[in-house]
Amino acid sequence: MREAERVSLGLAIVLLLAFISFNQLFAEDDTILYESFDKSFDGRWIVSEKEGYNGEWKHEKSEGHDDYGLLVSEPARKYAIVKELDELVSLKDGTIVLQFETRLQKGLECGGAYLKYLRPQEAGWVPKGFDNESPYSIMFGPDKCGTTNKVHFILKHKNPKSGEYVEHHLKFPPSVPHDKLTHVYTAILKPDNELQILVDGEEKKKANFLSSEDFEPPLIPAKTIPDPDDVKPEDWDERAKIPDPEAVKPDDWDEDAPMEIEDEDAVKPEGWLDDEPEEIDDPEATKPEDWDEEEDGEWEAPKTDNPKCQEGPGCGEWKRPMKRNPAYKGKWHAPLIDNPNYKGIWKPQEIPNPDYFELDQPEFEPIAAVGIEIWTMQDGILFDNILIAQDEKVASSIRDTTWKPKFDVEKEKEKATEAAVGTGALGGFQKKVFEILYQVAEISFLSEHKDKITELIEKAEKQPLITIGVLVSIVVVILTVFLKLIFGGKKATVEKKPEPVAETSNTEGSSEEKAEENEEPAPARKRQSRRET
Repeated sequence: MREAERVSLGLAIVLLLAFISFNQLFAEDDTILYESFDKSFDGRWIVSEKEGYNGEWKHEKSEGHDDYGLLVSEPARKYAIVKELDELVSLKDGTIVLQFETRLQKGLECGGAYLKYLRPQEAGWVPKGFDNESPYSIMFGPDKCGTTNKVHFILKHKNPKSGEYVEHHLKFPPSVPHDKLTHVYTAILKPDNELQILVDGEEKKKANFLSSEDFEPPLIPAKTIPDPDDVKPEDWDERAKIPDPEAVKPDDWDEDAPMEIEDEDAVKPEGWLDDEPEEIDDPEATKPEDWDEEEDGEWEAPKTDNPKCQEGPGCGEWKRPMKRNPAYKGKWHAPLIDNPNYKGIWKPQEIPNPDYFELDQPEFEPIAAVGIEIWTMQDGILFDNILIAQDEKVASSIRDTTWKPKFDVEKEKEKATEAAVGTGALGGFQKKVFEILYQVAEISFLSEHKDKITELIEKAEKQPLITIGVLVSIVVVILTVFLKLIFGGKKATVEKKPEPVAETSNTEGSSEEKAEENEEPAPARKRQSRRET
């Protein structure tokens, strides 16, 4: 009995220590915000009351789990909800980790599932007024619509010279996972200007905030820009080739000769049915019982192909076929020669950029609130476990304890479903092929063609029978890019100064803009003529 008491006491001490350690982990200053949605969001998160934002947020369980989240409950709606932080979060001191889970329970064809980290708002702003105009510091998360398929990371940065806030988009961001499982997205901002994007704990992108190779437009503007007042001289000749001024059209050149002429050697095929029409009244057609000749006119049977024409060489009036005219030469043009006055493609001279500035570190605006503001054509999007922390270990621990168990269960269920379905749908082999194709789309030298490749893969997923055709298309794209890398083929281009994105503009390429384009009114129904029936 005493031995049993000792074991029970020891077990109680272990559990107590584990409980204390777990609480300390999340009680430390390293965790700034952690929202698990275990309890209702009412009172802690404020739903926007701005006009147009009529999507209903719900506190629901994730399908197949007892874990609750914040659910987008209706398709084709605008949604906005925000939580103000107790204190401003500085992004300038030390590491900051932004992390959250999302599950696209019904897939995602057109919509966003990203978070906005709002900077301090203007005086008089209230959470119920949150909308797409509410300025943010960072926008992060998945977005997919049309050719857009990316895990956004957008930084709004204030130009110290102009005072204007400019959107800086991460170049070549990761793609959105293409399944209906729970995924966790992590952005790690480090004091050495490094940015890491993780999907399910795996690094998918590493960038530097001050590198022009990683952000568009770059945070640090170019030192020089084309002079907007510089004008191309009137005598500047950009033509590399010109018509030979000494060339003369040959005397025998006939510009009026037609391209085709009748084939005089052609002979009408034997058995040609000159008196038979190509189409006849359909013998099986009958006048509808409700046909009213006063209202609808005289009924005429629809036409059908004449079967006699199909049995013989042809019907109707026979005409000689056309053939290419051997005398045809077309319009005469003088041959091209090198232009002796060619000066190359004109470019304005470079001048110092008045908006140029130098940075050692981005001038991040602090985070005052976290919001979700999306327009999506799908319902069933579930948000969960939203975290802002100062330590990567906190984010890793939450992934291991909250995301990983759910993901493993969902993955096993997916495998069982695929095994049960077998070859009736997307088989295991094809599933593996698509996983490899999505990895191919992430290869760096294919980054310019990533959207096109992803679009092809998605079409093949919906129509598994065209998988081989998609494979061939992607191989063609890869070979084309590879050959260009080897043999060059770059064209001379005029460099243009990147145009900054004004703060009042909507996010470029976001699903909100494309959902508006997709949600078109249904065309007016056209009355079919009875004669067409």
